[in-house]
Amino acid sequence: MSQATLAPHAGARERPRRAGHGHPWLTLFAVALGVMMVGLDATVVSIANPAIAKDLHADLAGLQWVTNGYLLALAVTLIPAGKIADRFGRKKTFLAGVIGFAAASVLVGVSGGIGMVIFWRVVQGVAGALLQPASLALIRNSFPPQRLNAAIGIWGATVGVSIAGGPIVGGLLVQHVNWESVFFLNAPLGLIALLVGLWVVRESRDEDAHGSFDVSGVALLSGSLFALVWGLIKAGTYGFGDPVPLWSFAAFAVLLAGFVVRELMATHPVLPLKLFRSVSLSAATGLLLLGTFALFGTIFFITLYLQQVHGMSPVAAGVRMLPMTGIFIVSSPLGGALTQRFGPRVPLTLGMVFTAVAMFGLSRIGVDASYNAIWPWFVLIGLAFGFIMTAGTEAIVGNAPVQLAGVAGGLQQTAFQIGGVLGTSVLGTILSTRVGNVLMDRLTGAGLPVPAAQRLEGAKDYIAQGVAPVPPGTPAPAANAITTGSHLAFMDGFQTSMAVAAAVALVAAVAALLVRRGENAVEGTVAI
Repeated sequence: MSQATLAPHAGARERPRRAGHGHPWLTLFAVALGVMMVGLDATVVSIANPAIAKDLHADLAGLQWVTNGYLLALAVTLIPAGKIADRFGRKKTFLAGVIGFAAASVLVGVSGGIGMVIFWRVVQGVAGALLQPASLALIRNSFPPQRLNAAIGIWGATVGVSIAGGPIVGGLLVQHVNWESVFFLNAPLGLIALLVGLWVVRESRDEDAHGSFDVSGVALLSGSLFALVWGLIKAGTYGFGDPVPLWSFAAFAVLLAGFVVRELMATHPVLPLKLFRSVSLSAATGLLLLGTFALFGTIFFITLYLQQVHGMSPVAAGVRMLPMTGIFIVSSPLGGALTQRFGPRVPLTLGMVFTAVAMFGLSRIGVDASYNAIWPWFVLIGLAFGFIMTAGTEAIVGNAPVQLAGVAGGLQQTAFQIGGVLGTSVLGTILSTRVGNVLMDRLTGAGLPVPAAQRLEGAKDYIAQGVAPVPPGTPAPAANAITTGSHLAFMDGFQTSMAVAAAVALVAAVAALLVRRGENAVEGTVAI
């Protein structure tokens, strides 16, 4: 998911040195294949999560890190990666990202344990960050101004179709091959992108790029975010009063303060804090974060609900996610049209209200809810997300000084990824905590004797995935009681987390009223 402010480049008029070299449409083809890998990865993994957990015996915290390790690495690397591409060459950076992403994907598939899956997912995130900012810059330098918007439209449609098709592709592969094949899929895509890219893509760089990369700023930001997410996930396991999450939150506060001090002192800060003097920019950044908070949190847990509680196959679950992901293709241009006519305030407010309504609706579904009671909320989430992404990006870039438009674009990208991390972490902690609080009552209420219910308390992290941990050889009445009690406990946690998300979205809808149209909006800004 990327954003950039685009302008034509003189390099687009250079004469090709060989057949096809510098050809704009072939360049777009290579770039589109690269971003297709990232787009698919955004949603296919959610469908694969139940199979990964079962095969590798992963608890809820492990599954959260499969998603969060990738998103965190992507979030903190995006801005430095853009600077690397400008300074050392966008083609080199793009191709390095393609190679790294494809190779890490294969290594995820051959990992024998959840720890190595998480490690290679982090590597994937770093590679994805190298790939994304360079991709739009390459398009900018390949197309003349009169064809640039069409090229960007195709680029954006590629990402949108990849995200929409991810759950179905992932479901087919998980169901008919295995979960590893979800990651192996990136190998042929990456190989074609590499070969085409080596032949046709023309190198470009910013000859004026200079200065340091603020390594210490990146390290402090990375450390603070890691400490926050670690604390949230551990709070779901041990409770918020345990020393582990408390020390993690303390480390987050110290590292974040260190990051602020560093950015105020740095000559070339990774994130100039003067951007946040704009109330509109600050509010839009928070709203963008909250939009992805709701989207990623919902996708993560709704796939567990569909597969573990409802017993759907991966393919069936993927198809049923389509009303949420497929509408991105419609909601983004609609959000752009609303933003152009009314400014970002209207679509941002509508987007957060839609999010609140959808989250509240999902907080009311039960174990046996029919699909007809669920899909309207999926549509509303997809519609809201398109509004928030498009209008939020315009508000961020439009309210930033012109000379900081590139940094503002990086801020947009970073907010997007961090929102996803917090969505899975915070909602996961709420869900897991609630499951632990009600588990005994739900199991005994379903007819399971107290001693048997007490023996299942250690399986809380698996029940928080929607799993019913029925031991082999359990008599049918006890097995039914375990299944009923486990699923009811999971739904208690799910409903609570969705209700909290709804309340947060309502507060955000009020904050959206603070956003105004920016004075520095640049035609050609794209948000995906």
